[in-house]
Amino acid sequence: MTVRVLLADDQALLRATFRILIDSADDLTVVAEAADGREAVDLTAEHRPDVVLMDIRMPHLDGVAATAAICSRPELSDTHILVLTTFENDENVAKALRAGASGFLGKGVRPEDLLAGIRTVAAGDSLLSPTATRALITRFLATPDTDGFLALPDAVKALTDREREVTALAAHGKSNAEIADRLVLSPLTVRSHIQRSMTKLHARDRAQLVVIAYQSGLVTPPPHPPPHPQQHPHHRG
Repeated sequence: MTVRVLLADDQALLRATFRILIDSADDLTVVAEAADGREAVDLTAEHRPDVVLMDIRMPHLDGVAATAAICSRPELSDTHILVLTTFENDENVAKALRAGASGFLGKGVRPEDLLAGIRTVAAGDSLLSPTATRALITRFLATPDTDGFLALPDAVKALTDREREVTALAAHGKSNAEIADRLVLSPLTVRSHIQRSMTKLHARDRAQLVVIAYQSGLVTPPPHPPPHPQQHPHHRG
């Protein structure tokens, strides 16, 4: 099965580079290119790609607003958004995740990691590096945002004790294998719990499940985490 990709970036040279790279893979193909967020929304509705590779900073409609517009449409529920950013802990990335993005990659990503990331997101899994996820969660995702994703406390109450336990560990950045080892379960059982939790919480994928876990209060972040030395948490440029 070929994964169909839409490129959304205002830099033509970067789009051309990504197209050559993606089309070089036997299982991936670029179906359309958008130079701004508004075009990205329109072309996504037209082509129904499996993955949209979305730049954050674009004219007319930025990547956050475009992500929200795409993810709010039920008919586009099978399309996953992979955000490209210069800084992993950019506040706009957190907003994109709240809006429904499945994960993010830095623009300096290695070619093989970009291709692997597209495949990961297309399969319905999230693409959140543990370090960057912690930075995002502790600084932004756990902050109430009336314009962002709305918490679903009643739906969270519908989770079983085991589903809450598994969801909480996933929100702490644990993989299925690590959760299975911790709870003495099989990875397949853990995956089933994750899937049921996503269904009950109306989460598009694992990334949004993590967002819901924090914003609903199911999981509480540490009070004042130290920033990662290699990151620039106060940079917004």
